[in-house]
Amino acid sequence: MAARLNLDEEVRLYTTNAEREKYGLLATLFGIVVALEYLERAYVRDSVSASEYSPACTRLLSQYKTMVKLVNDDVPSIEQFMARYRMDHPAALHRIQVGVPATVEHSSEAGPETAKWVAETTQNFITFVDALKLRMRAKDQLHPILQELVTSYARFKGSKDWEGRSKMVGWLITLNGMKASEELTEEQARQLSFDIEHAYAEFFRSLSGKDGGS
Repeated sequence: MAARLNLDEEVRLYTTNAEREKYGLLATLFGIVVALEYLERAYVRDSVSASEYSPACTRLLSQYKTMVKLVNDDVPSIEQFMARYRMDHPAALHRIQVGVPATVEHSSEAGPETAKWVAETTQNFITFVDALKLRMRAKDQLHPILQELVTSYARFKGSKDWEGRSKMVGWLITLNGMKASEELTEEQARQLSFDIEHAYAEFFRSLSGKDGGS
């Protein structure tokens, strides 16, 4: 005779400590995605200021990257994770794919330290180009340098209209979708080098006109 189902008995997702840890991590990742979605929507509605949004978003993205490393075996990609748990959070997905806050992706503010920013951004361009020349191809080698470059580049007034901006953000999304040890193909590396050098030239052309003024 089959055992009767006790409706008052708690249903457990796990039977071992390892499984409990796994589900706990997945739940944390789920919560980070939900929080990011609410934050993105609040920022779009002006419910939070840019000064409040930027550090909160940066913190959530950092937490997301940490969690993905911990659940790598169970989460092949964030898209699959969201599909598995029926998560309809497009704003969070886009922010994760870009990898930087919207204030960096869409920034058009110029500040008083433009001369210093020019020097820093120029150095970031050179560092990234040198990395490609040294045949660095893995995500964990290129992504941090490109993210720093995009962040410094986005400080300049008018940068949102520069063609190089969208190209670099596109490469950030490409690298974000790769595993840490995964490498760009030679064809991708060649195109990336071309796009970065084009953005570098455009950057200086813009600075010589009104767009780069302080």
